[in-house]
Amino acid sequence: MDFATARRMMVDSQVRTSDVTNLQLISAMLEIPRECFVPAANADIAYLDRDVPVSDPPEGRLSRRLLKPMVLGKLIQSAEVQSADRVLDVACATGYSSAILARLASEVVALEEDKDLADRARQILGDVGTANVTVVHGSLVAGWPDLGPYDVVFVNGRSEVVPQELCRQLRNRGRLVGVFGEGMAAKAMMYLSEAGEVSGRMLFDAAAPLLPGFAKPPAFVF
Repeated sequence: MDFATARRMMVDSQVRTSDVTNLQLISAMLEIPRECFVPAANADIAYLDRDVPVSDPPEGRLSRRLLKPMVLGKLIQSAEVQSADRVLDVACATGYSSAILARLASEVVALEEDKDLADRARQILGDVGTANVTVVHGSLVAGWPDLGPYDVVFVNGRSEVVPQELCRQLRNRGRLVGVFGEGMAAKAMMYLSEAGEVSGRMLFDAAAPLLPGFAKPPAFVF
């Protein structure tokens, strides 16, 4: 398979057509080999308009996937990542989003609670020559306060609740982006921290895999 051509087609047909105009972001998505971040058996679907599986979890656990290129590109563009920013990439999986973010930011902290995925992310990011990413292993919902505060927190999947602990790790004027809501009602959202208060606004309709630990608690029923 000609991955360079597939990468260019992904950007031209999925990313640019979704109003992603940030040239630095487009350049990163043209250069980073997405196929390297998925299992070899899934390399031929790495550039399709879908969330691509990167793990085969035990029964009852959520499958981990790379976000579809359009959703990833629009979320990152909406976060307005600047060259001096420190970014927390929550649920980095194998590190593809971290590699993209690293082309835009000064520093990326890539958080993953699945140790096998964290180890793979560390190896792949080293293989593709990404030097400004620190992969850390820990709870996704807890974030990584030791290296905060962050200018941007990127939630790499869907949450059914506003992650308050992650919001607390934003610096003033920091932005948290991700997909929020239940099922087909989910929306891409941005939460802005300003003077200790966090406010949210809807960005666009979006779907993404639910992340472990981010489900809405079951309601109590009499």
